[in-house]
Amino acid sequence: MGWFDGDHLADGSAGLERAKAAAGRGADSGEGSANRVGSRQAFGFAVDFRMASARPQAPLKAVLFREWTLPDGTLWAGFYRTEAGYLLRFPGLADFQLAQDGGRIRCRPVLGVAAATVRHLYLNQVLPLALCQQGKLVLHASAVEIGGEAVACVGVSGRGKSTLAASFATGGYRFLSDDGLVVEPVAGEPHVVPCHPSIRLWEDSQAALVGAGARRAPPLPFTSKARLLAGASVAFCGQPRRLRQVYFLGAGEQCAPAFERMSPAEALIELVKHSFLLDLDEPAPLAAHFNALAELARRPIFHRLDYPRRYADLPEVRRAIVKHACGEEGTA
Repeated sequence: MGWFDGDHLADGSAGLERAKAAAGRGADSGEGSANRVGSRQAFGFAVDFRMASARPQAPLKAVLFREWTLPDGTLWAGFYRTEAGYLLRFPGLADFQLAQDGGRIRCRPVLGVAAATVRHLYLNQVLPLALCQQGKLVLHASAVEIGGEAVACVGVSGRGKSTLAASFATGGYRFLSDDGLVVEPVAGEPHVVPCHPSIRLWEDSQAALVGAGARRAPPLPFTSKARLLAGASVAFCGQPRRLRQVYFLGAGEQCAPAFERMSPAEALIELVKHSFLLDLDEPAPLAAHFNALAELARRPIFHRLDYPRRYADLPEVRRAIVKHACGEEGTA
């Protein structure tokens, strides 16, 4: 019996009800309950996720409109339109059917695919897209809690979002998100909603920041990254926090932390680049998404941040970010 046990029941109600129950208990660092996205559920996001029995992937008659490829050109995921919404196919791994409004997801894994693999695809690839279909703003960003508010770090893969989050979470602070950061308005102010309580790190970052004591999710066959579970070693914040600052990470060309304020136009361009969006051909959702990003970009909270990529420098980088985020120094 695995992480999604029960979600394949005929009426499909067990998986959703257990997810709501998990949400009511708040964030949990364990891996034993179905649909472990409690924090998202607890703060108003309803995703009815169910599993079907495993079987081989059959040829599709649906219309392919988008692809994700790996750096070597291998197809990672195909996006198809269907009568009910969308189908996301991860070749050799699983199919995910998404309702048009993002409120329902049906997964059918391929025979022999481990529950940990399905969980990874759901949390990191599919769920952010489903939330976008619900009109949520979801960014490729990590976030940590500083002074009771959220500070987000945005960047392409490899810029150090997760490493920074882990550095804070193991250095006296708490993280809110590793990736797939959700920004929700609360009383007119943008808030960061906590994500799944885990951080994914490469082996060198694990060794430098966490060590062997942290709890880990089962390994995945297609990546050497490990999912480190929140707990005593990796502190997690399970409540929404007002978004105080957003930093777009540079390539590590500076010898010391360097901050540069961004204009609203610059911030909007970067937000568009780093936001999840499922279907670029749906004009109404696309317009609503752009308008929400534009409203967020008008806030004076966006900066570029570059710093040296050396583990020994991370304490200094944390101190610089805390000082800058709390307004203890001027901005460039």
